[in-house]
Amino acid sequence: MQTPVSIFWFRRDLRLYDNAGLYHALRSGKRVLPIFIFDTNILNDLEDKSDKRVAFIHDTLADIQEQLVRMGSSLCVLHGEPMDCFKQLAETYTIEAVYTNHDYEPYAQERDRAIAAYLKDKGIDFHTYKDQVIFEKGEVLKDNGAPYTVYTPYSRKWKEKLNEFYLKSYPTQKYYNNFLKQEPIDIPKLEVLGFKEVTYDAAAPGLDGNIAVHYDETRNFPAVRGTTRLSVHLRFGTISIRKLVAEAKELNGQLLNELVWREFYQMILWHFPYVVNGSFKKEYDNMQWRNNEAEFEKWCKGETGYPIVDAGMRELNGTGYMHNRVRMIVASFLCKDLLIDWRWGEAYFAQKLMDYDLAANNGGWQWAAGSGCDAAPYFRVFNPQLQAEKFDPKQEYIRKWVPEYDKLVYPLPMVEHKAARDRCLAAYKSALASRA
Repeated sequence: MQTPVSIFWFRRDLRLYDNAGLYHALRSGKRVLPIFIFDTNILNDLEDKSDKRVAFIHDTLADIQEQLVRMGSSLCVLHGEPMDCFKQLAETYTIEAVYTNHDYEPYAQERDRAIAAYLKDKGIDFHTYKDQVIFEKGEVLKDNGAPYTVYTPYSRKWKEKLNEFYLKSYPTQKYYNNFLKQEPIDIPKLEVLGFKEVTYDAAAPGLDGNIAVHYDETRNFPAVRGTTRLSVHLRFGTISIRKLVAEAKELNGQLLNELVWREFYQMILWHFPYVVNGSFKKEYDNMQWRNNEAEFEKWCKGETGYPIVDAGMRELNGTGYMHNRVRMIVASFLCKDLLIDWRWGEAYFAQKLMDYDLAANNGGWQWAAGSGCDAAPYFRVFNPQLQAEKFDPKQEYIRKWVPEYDKLVYPLPMVEHKAARDRCLAAYKSALASRA
């Protein structure tokens, strides 16, 4: 006889504590089978089989499994297309309901619609909940009901709306007894998934109070550990956004602002999904990019002759991480100095960043290109030399990643910044003049 269960489907919420969908699944009183699917629709697009994100997820699932085994339960980890995995589960269990948390990316929405339809045909309820953001979709709107398209007024309304209700934790631990009791199920090894073991550097999934208190003073200096390094944990949900916002609210307003930026970009992606492939400000789609492949290759490798740019790209290539101030510098250099389409840079970051998040990555690149949700005009062009002097004055960050930068073997700058800036402004001016 098949075992009747409710399923909880982990996705961007890889933790047992304060998890909205998991809480509702456990509280329903049914025996809960927790699952995770290594989705081949996603994995097959990853060219690098030493992808640090897959290793991070795999290690996190092992931690969750350890906790569940101590409770006499087990995680069920599947590998394949989600639809096939649910068909397989339906042959093994009597599924009474499926619980999960919202995902706002276009592929995820399409996937969830298909799974929901399949389950509905079988008489199985599909419940999804808000978990990875404080406010979602249409929860923070202008007074006329339209979505915000500029950060500052959005941020003001977001903070006005915030109260303790939205920060309240979901006490999943009260209902841990409702996990399905079963023998441990082996998690597929990385090589079975088609990936290699790889090392990575990830901070612990908790806020360092000392870093948080001084965040506004230290966040722009890549040579110091002045940022939380929690972006990967936010991306995969190994930390609760409610807990983090509550702490940031108490410790540092600038840190809270950064968390609001994250939600702003999630909201933009939800209301304006065309930004995935096109400019938010559509007139910028008229840009005539140079798109020189040899120059792009130099940028990717960190061989531009601009030490702060090269340091950032080498940090990214080596670790899967790049300091946020440096992300802005390298993005501005690609779009403005080299006149290479921001989508090229966005796609490269998508391959390399451990904390890659479609909404934030897209928003950041469009900000750098001038085509996104930003009040600043297109003629904001970062000077990489001045940025280095201001934010890495002792060249500690540069020396770490580009030790040869003051040697004869280091390449000369691939462009002269002032000439590149003039070329950039002319190209943007021409593109916007032709929008009619």
